[in-house]
Amino acid sequence: MSLSHDDGAGQRPPPYLAYDEPEDCQQTIREKPSSIWRACLRWLVNLLGYYCAISFVIAISGNWEILPGSSLLQWTTHGAPPLGSADNSKPDLLGDRYLIGVGKADITGPVVEVNLMGYADPKQVGTGLRQRIYSRAFIVGNVDRPEERFVYLVLDTQSGDTAVRYGIVNGLKELGPAYDVYSHHNIAVTGTHSHSGPGGWLNYLLPQITSKGGYRAIVDGAILSIRRAHESLQPGYLSVGTTKVYGANINRSLFAYLANPEEERAKYNTSAEDDGSVEKDLTLVKFQRASDLKNIGVLTWFPTHGTSLLGNNTLIAGDNKGVAAYLFEKSVRPDLSAADDFVAGFSQANVGDTSPNVLGAWCEDGSGQMCSFENSTCSDGRSQACHARGPFFRVEDEGASSCFEIGKRQFEPARALYGLLKVTPIPIHGKTVKAFHTFHNMSDFTFTLSNGTEARTCPAALVVSRLLKDATPSQRACHHPKPILLDVGEIHKPYDWTPNLADIQLFRVGQLLIIISPGEATTMAGRRWKSAVHTAAAASLFPSSPNTPDPVVVLGGPANSYTHYITTEEEYAIQRYEGASTLYGPHTLAAYINVTLSSLHHLAADTPPPPPHEEVGVFPPDNANVSMSF
Repeated sequence: MSLSHDDGAGQRPPPYLAYDEPEDCQQTIREKPSSIWRACLRWLVNLLGYYCAISFVIAISGNWEILPGSSLLQWTTHGAPPLGSADNSKPDLLGDRYLIGVGKADITGPVVEVNLMGYADPKQVGTGLRQRIYSRAFIVGNVDRPEERFVYLVLDTQSGDTAVRYGIVNGLKELGPAYDVYSHHNIAVTGTHSHSGPGGWLNYLLPQITSKGGYRAIVDGAILSIRRAHESLQPGYLSVGTTKVYGANINRSLFAYLANPEEERAKYNTSAEDDGSVEKDLTLVKFQRASDLKNIGVLTWFPTHGTSLLGNNTLIAGDNKGVAAYLFEKSVRPDLSAADDFVAGFSQANVGDTSPNVLGAWCEDGSGQMCSFENSTCSDGRSQACHARGPFFRVEDEGASSCFEIGKRQFEPARALYGLLKVTPIPIHGKTVKAFHTFHNMSDFTFTLSNGTEARTCPAALVVSRLLKDATPSQRACHHPKPILLDVGEIHKPYDWTPNLADIQLFRVGQLLIIISPGEATTMAGRRWKSAVHTAAAASLFPSSPNTPDPVVVLGGPANSYTHYITTEEEYAIQRYEGASTLYGPHTLAAYINVTLSSLHHLAADTPPPPPHEEVGVFPPDNANVSMSF
């Protein structure tokens, strides 16, 4: 079931898109040979005419568009002919070979009488299905040392999760010795941050209170997607590129963002359309198998919240990133240069303060005013009447039309970039494939900041009441200026409410480095994290040579667990929603960066693999069998 948007279903696509066997030839099998040849010749002439028409459109437009009323999205991509692929016969144009595989499997599970996960509203109970949700798996390995590999999962869920990840790791072990190469180190479980999927699968109590649902469907589907990717592994090439995405995100906490230093913000303010308040960059990696040079998938990173579908939506769906993936996979079906089982993953990035509701937040109290800039309240001083608006907010469909539009706005530039990389690939070079993961105790971590001063993190807490547990003076001082509402990091009954052991994970293939974040990093927090890794990696991981490619650093998440938000120290001091939901105090981001950089040596080309987690002996609890249903 697709989103409620007219995509022209049922109309026959033009021959140059469908690549169908010519109908005239099908219809004249029993006719005389001369009739058959004439029919096929007519078909070839028509096809040539279609091709010439496309070439003309390319020449005058230089971009692609969706043609109204068509059943498929039709392309004219920056001079890239839709019938073929680039001349990739020269290996130096394609970069080094890697083991690559992709897979996709359904994780939908129950869709009725189950709470939706994201808005934390126990009254938001599923009544049906708008769009099936999936796990998409991408495996990259070293051809010469195939044990060196990683799996990047993109789930149509609110986040990754500790119990789900345990289920995946343990389930892979049951598949036999061929799957022994997969472990905590090299499996990343990321969520698209959709707020319209079923809940009830979370390891920690706090987010579980408002939901109940389908853990088994997610785990089984994720394992199946990995198995399909594993079984499809073969030598291939990777290329990477970046493009701009406009009209798909805004900063929902601009007041907090503006607390960051002006000179820092100015570095990212490049135009009126790209003022730096959110990241407009979408990074895409294209997977191309070597056997026939067909493309088997793409993996992208771009930040926008999965909140296009509103809090009154009760139909399960993948939100805007689910739409983007659906549109991309549909678009390549008639493309001869794409494999039949092509997989498109639209991963989340530094999403914390972004919103897909690009028309801003307005007071629905009859005043016709926007919500206050400082704290998103309305005339009564409360935030209940403050609601954000998507591009089609006037359509009374629980946000479905806006959801489709925001998904399309991500898909369009991603598809155009894919076309460009087919013609002029930007290869990933260097055979190195590395992965590292650790469970790091963030509850009282003392470390040194870059300016030489000492800092520490705090046991997890959210926005001081004595509702459940009164915070100690030390805890209050550590979290200042946060007024502690829930001292969740120090509540362990009936089991842990939030994680104090946080996942720190890094992947590397060639010049591409992937930071896997367990929480929602804000725009500037993500930038600082990526910049720190880029600087350190350029100095320590890559040889100083004119031919050495510049590191490409991306951030994906929320992954593996859910540690809520990660803000800069300046944003934390403002204590809007994101700062108030940063679990480990004002130095949370600095701590993540510190641990990441101290682990970076594990990504060096000749470094031995990190010790197995069983040797280290530090694990968070697995609450899958004790989880409470509400």
